[in-house]
Amino acid sequence: MKHLAPLVAAALVLSACGSSDPAADPTAAPLAPTDTAVVDATQAPEPTAASPAAAATPTPTSAPIPALPTPQVITGGEGPTGDLAYVSGDWATDWSTRTIDLDELRIGIQVIPIRDRIPPIDDPEFAPASEAGWSDPEPGLLLVVGDTARFYPLAMLIVHEIVNDEVDGRPVLVTYCPLCNSALVFDPVVNGQRLRFGTSGLLRNSDLVMWDDATESLWQQIGGEGLVGAFAGHRLEVIPSAIVSWGDFKAGYPDGVVLAPPGRPASSYGRNPYVQYTSRSAPIPGFFDSTILDDRYPALERTVGVTVEGHDKAYPFSVVQANGAVNDTVAGVPVVVLWSPGTADALDSPVTAGGADVGAALAFDRRVDGEPFEFSPLGNGRFADNRTGSTWNVLGQAVEGELAGTSLVPVVHTNEFWFAWSAFHPNGEVFGP
Repeated sequence: MKHLAPLVAAALVLSACGSSDPAADPTAAPLAPTDTAVVDATQAPEPTAASPAAAATPTPTSAPIPALPTPQVITGGEGPTGDLAYVSGDWATDWSTRTIDLDELRIGIQVIPIRDRIPPIDDPEFAPASEAGWSDPEPGLLLVVGDTARFYPLAMLIVHEIVNDEVDGRPVLVTYCPLCNSALVFDPVVNGQRLRFGTSGLLRNSDLVMWDDATESLWQQIGGEGLVGAFAGHRLEVIPSAIVSWGDFKAGYPDGVVLAPPGRPASSYGRNPYVQYTSRSAPIPGFFDSTILDDRYPALERTVGVTVEGHDKAYPFSVVQANGAVNDTVAGVPVVVLWSPGTADALDSPVTAGGADVGAALAFDRRVDGEPFEFSPLGNGRFADNRTGSTWNVLGQAVEGELAGTSLVPVVHTNEFWFAWSAFHPNGEVFGP
């Protein structure tokens, strides 16, 4: 197999953003020479034989494993060296306060300045769902705050990765890392101060590292942990969200709204710069330490990562799909993980809506009026509860029967790739058959 240089993913994202050519940007300067060759921005990840799900037998955990302790803040020591020092030379980041070793950070963008080279959306606008023209399989991030439901197409998040938003007066930070397929929403208010976040151009464990423009601290996207700077050791509050199809969003939230293109035509979105990425058997070399790869499941299998009361538990898509509905208990809370077909893989086909049907998997507290229900699949993305026989959809909405109009409360969960979930939750529990 031909090995890719570790710069390819960043180059591909920059190509999608239309800003990867330093000649087109007079403020850009090339990086200092490195030992790693720069790959042409048009080169896509080379496909490899994907490991069949059956090749990795899931290992159920018999007892809960405690969540990771609060990160320990390290003070003092040397600042960045080498290329990291070169790309961050004008940053005001306090490198002496951190929770990680600085050599864990990887440079993901090879044109400086690297910060916000992948441009966040700071003043998002939205259109009624009834007026948008996305195709039904198009995947996107679903966010429901109060009575407002919003859909952020992955076709747009691939290009921008961060949306600094506000819903009914509540600040929200919407994020997506294509390399990990991790979509998370946070409360960006820290110590009473609303922070504006951007893309730092750095990666850790192949995952997006963000920065705030108040203290220039660095933050991990998965987990929302402050890594370096004044906010090292802080954690952003996670707001429940999920990846669903446009078709499911429209049906479940007909009065919802969708992120509108920010000053560029809608036709400029929808092209996937990561063609055949999810056909690979491992993350892109150079962005991820292969020695920590957990081989219980294929590296790029999607995984529902549930977090309840500080306890983390993974539900690989292959297991959830095989069951249709998984009734479980996490940290004493009864939860259900529902799987439904109809959501495209945004990271394999040249077109985000044209990928294979990987489905959607969402996690909820399965209590209704304080009573735990059990759910069973009816097929075609519908489920029945064991108490009233009402019919529910994958969004946790009762659509027929005695409980029609009732909605389950989502628990915090993600859909990142297995390699990413296991790297950031090495002591997490894994659901198995």
